[in-house]
Amino acid sequence: MRNLIFFLLMLFSLNLIFSGEIIAQEKPNSILSVMKKRNNLVAFWDFGDTTGKPIGGTAKNIKLLPFKKPKYSNEGPISGRSISLDGKSDYWYIQHDKSSGLDIKTNAVTVIAWVKWSGETGFVAGKWNESENGGKRQYGLFVSLPHYNGASKVCGHISKNGGATPPFPYSIDYSASPQKVETNIWTCIAFTYDGKYIKSYWNGEYKSSEPELINNTKGFLTNQPNGLTQVKNPYYYLDGMGNNGSDFTVGGVQLKKGMGNFFKGEIGGIAVFNSALTQAEILKISNTANIK
Repeated sequence: MRNLIFFLLMLFSLNLIFSGEIIAQEKPNSILSVMKKRNNLVAFWDFGDTTGKPIGGTAKNIKLLPFKKPKYSNEGPISGRSISLDGKSDYWYIQHDKSSGLDIKTNAVTVIAWVKWSGETGFVAGKWNESENGGKRQYGLFVSLPHYNGASKVCGHISKNGGATPPFPYSIDYSASPQKVETNIWTCIAFTYDGKYIKSYWNGEYKSSEPELINNTKGFLTNQPNGLTQVKNPYYYLDGMGNNGSDFTVGGVQLKKGMGNFFKGEIGGIAVFNSALTQAEILKISNTANIK
């Protein structure tokens, strides 16, 4: 009888290993365990395997696919591996009709990622199609958006209608962290939206910013002829988040000329929640990863 039980247990363990599910069995106080204690985890990738399926979250059947042959690096703060992106043509995606719960319907979202950034403007993760049918923007995490004062900063973008922000030619509705993202060093970046404010986080830390004159807004507003003055963190945005039909992409977005805003560097993990995590929760998650 003991031998039979042992044999069955061995078969079960082998099945887990070969199916890749053993990766999702978290240890106490592991980052996956910490993630699952937060509210409303939709998907979490640590790129420790090649299946493209998230290792945690409610959206279990989605699969993140590389546009070309995937490139991995044997370093990363979570699984010890990361995806490498060349900043020219590499990106990953989930088609809209297969993206399941990543179409956030709660009007609240959190996106967290661990990146080793090269220094060029780059899209990290989200649903952010800038061209099709006038734009299908929903939510997106960027590093460095210099046009409206986000250069080298953590930027969290939200859109209601998917298009540009009138009267400006581009979408201006994003938060930008006062802290700048250093190049070629692992950093945890994140943003939240709670239906009222977009907030950007750097290594789990949130800092508010003062009102500032926004670049490239001069001449668009008759009541502010010298340009628009805004607070970038938190960014006040009551319009809400649209469900506009965009693919979920990592490392690039759809522009009028094709895919662009490519991220150059490594991405070692991505998590999406359909709620706005608190500052304490984001700091806990950031501190659990092995960033030296």
